[in-house]
Order: sequence, then structure tokens, then C-alpha cells
Amino acid sequence: MFVANYPFLDVMWTMLVFFGWVIWFWLLITVFTDLFRRHDISGWGKTGWCIFVIVLPFLGVFVYLIAESKGMAERNVKAVQTAQTQTDEYIRSVAAQGDPATQITQAKQLLDSGAINAQEFEALKQKALAT
Repeated sequence: MFVANYPFLDVMWTMLVFFGWVIWFWLLITVFTDLFRRHDISGWGKTGWCIFVIVLPFLGVFVYLIAESKGMAERNVKAVQTAQTQTDEYIRSVAAQGDPATQITQAKQLLDSGAINAQEFEALKQKALAT
């Protein structure tokens, strides 16, 4: 039986190696993602970092993490803030469109400006009240 020939310490070692590889690939993906999202270095700089990380993988990744850790954190925070701002703006725009009072007010402004006639205003008002 296979289980009897595979001691517990071997199982633990296999798990440690497996998770070490998973963490290693996660670090590589993190470094390459940050590297290619950067706008503050040239293509030659990105190429240099890529060669360094590919030729000397452990040293390259660790040097990049040490040298660029503050910049990586700042870029991540900026990306999250930008995404949050865009989400908030979208939610506000959708919520404003869904409010019947706002729709009727906008239709009244169009009527007052002469952009629509009274029949179109009534149609817009009925549509807003129906939602």
C-alpha cells in the first residue's frame, strides 16, 4: 500500500515544497505585474529588471521587492483609490437616474428651456413614475 510507504514527515515536506512553489510563483507574478504597470521607468528599465529576474530569479525578485517596496505599496494604494472613486461615481450616477423626483425635475427643466413640449414632458413624467 502506498500510504504505508510514505511517512508523515515526507508528507509534510511535500506540502512545504508545494506551498513554497505557490508562493514563489505568486511573488513572480506580483513583481512582473508591478513592473509592467509602472509608468515611471522606461522600456529599457523594464527590460533590465525582467532580465535580472529571469537570469537570477531569487536574487532579482528579492532585490526588486527591497528596492521598490515603498513604490509598490503607493501604486497599489493609488490603484485601489482610483477604483473606489470610479465605483462611487458609477453608483451615484445610477442612483440619480433611478430617482423619479430627479427624472421629473430634469424633464421639467427641459420643458422650461423649450427642448421638449408638454406632451413629451408628460410622457417622461409617466415613465419616471412607473419605475
